[in-house]
Amino acid sequence: MTFSLKRVNAIFMKDYKDLLKNSYVLFTIALPIFYSMLLSKISDDDPTMTLFPINLALIITGAFIQAAIVAEEKEKNTLRGLLLSPASTLEILVGKSALTAVVTLIVILVSVKISGLEMLSIPFSALLIALSLIFYLALGTMLGLLSRTVMETSIIGMPFLLLFGMMSMFKPMFENELILNAIGYLPNEQFAVAWVTLSESGQIGDIVGELIVLTLWALAAVVITVITYGKRRFD
Repeated sequence: MTFSLKRVNAIFMKDYKDLLKNSYVLFTIALPIFYSMLLSKISDDDPTMTLFPINLALIITGAFIQAAIVAEEKEKNTLRGLLLSPASTLEILVGKSALTAVVTLIVILVSVKISGLEMLSIPFSALLIALSLIFYLALGTMLGLLSRTVMETSIIGMPFLLLFGMMSMFKPMFENELILNAIGYLPNEQFAVAWVTLSESGQIGDIVGELIVLTLWALAAVVITVITYGKRRFD
């Protein structure tokens, strides 16, 4: 079966129409933008706080919105028909992720504009955002497949929000070097390190290590999501 943009577009348009009717999703989308507005009023040179709007947009919009969209399909009993449709696994995953990806990028751009965050190397910054976005979209799809309802995605997803979205704030609480090193390899931490490095030097050669780690996180998330999708397909 060949990849069909027509089927992908049909899934995209269906999700778009459903999104406009979902007040929970629309409210969630506004959270990173609201935080950016607050941050713009505060002068803070801490890179963790400066990059928080982007990380929040990725985890809240990229993962949680994606999870809500998939879980809503399950809640309405329409996901089963989609999983058993002629659409391939790739078409369904791309189609279900396309809208969230577009919305997340818009939220990131708005958040960057409001917070005044500088993007000194746009191509490399875009690469970092793209790799992170793939990871969070895959994570959100997996959470949606594992959840029975839209509200359940918030419960299941809360540990991931704390781990990938807010762990940087909790680092001062830990003194164990092993734990701190483990936290340093989280995708949000690698993203922050690479972003700060680019803002100082602007050379992609200085962030090769971070790009490799982010790529591995993205690939692992996609593989786990595809496996989860395969199991749920025949559940």
